[in-house]
Amino acid sequence: MSSYIIRRVSQIIPVIFIITFIIFALVRIAGDPVTLMLSENATDEEIAALEKSMNLDKPLFVQYGYYLKDITQGSFGDSYRYNQDALKIVLEKLPATFELGIVSIIIAIIIAIPLGIWSAVRKNTFIDVFITGASVFGKAMPNFWLSIMLILLFSVQFELFPVSGRGSFMHLILPAFSLATVIAPDIARLTRSSMLEVLNQDYIRTAKSKGLNNLVVIFRHAFRNSLLPVISIVSLQVSAILAGSIITETIFSWPGMGQLLIESIMERDMAIVQAAVFVISIFVIIINLLTDIIYHLVDPRIKYN
Repeated sequence: MSSYIIRRVSQIIPVIFIITFIIFALVRIAGDPVTLMLSENATDEEIAALEKSMNLDKPLFVQYGYYLKDITQGSFGDSYRYNQDALKIVLEKLPATFELGIVSIIIAIIIAIPLGIWSAVRKNTFIDVFITGASVFGKAMPNFWLSIMLILLFSVQFELFPVSGRGSFMHLILPAFSLATVIAPDIARLTRSSMLEVLNQDYIRTAKSKGLNNLVVIFRHAFRNSLLPVISIVSLQVSAILAGSIITETIFSWPGMGQLLIESIMERDMAIVQAAVFVISIFVIIINLLTDIIYHLVDPRIKYN
């Protein structure tokens, strides 16, 4: 296991290198960074000064070299809107995004996994059809529409929760529930299919024939052996949470990295855009690494060659 972790960590280095190249290329494809950052009324002197300060007056491969050097020092440049280091601003917004994302994942797991198990146990009954239909409907429902409906119903109509912002736990409930609906349907459906596959195995029939309690058979024998696909889908849905948080944070004015990224794109603050995309990419890489480690902890039979 330790040798596998070492190999996996060593694989992260070229992946990070590719990510930095993609970010560098996308910013250039989007247009001249100087043109994007300065107003239309900028003088030639202002343009030349900014190009020199950002090393944009040099060939592209030289620019990329400076770009890598700055990244290794943790610098993505200064935000022209905030006049501060871009990475520092992104990291200040990260706790709010983590808070929203973690609570959303917890809500999704609490809702989706029991429903998936229940649906599998009651296969081809009304409950199974209802849960499956609700999962499909939840997946098809646009997240931005649900967010607006939640605000209109629970904030405007019944005045139970704040409309926007971040402060108390009450501010967190609506955006977290809205974001949970992005991933809960996939978790529920995969839990159901994984449970159905395990419930048809011989050792489950043997456990039932021994007279074991039905709950013991379901949770100790069936659910435990169906966990690996569930862990996979939960880890993969982290990316969906990060993508969905951009919309959710904007609608609920949640002061996280998603809202900052949207504002920075609109304001053409490319230093923050690059820093935010890089941080999100690193976070996804770390989640994938932790997922592989959890695989072995859940099922020690897994061997890494």
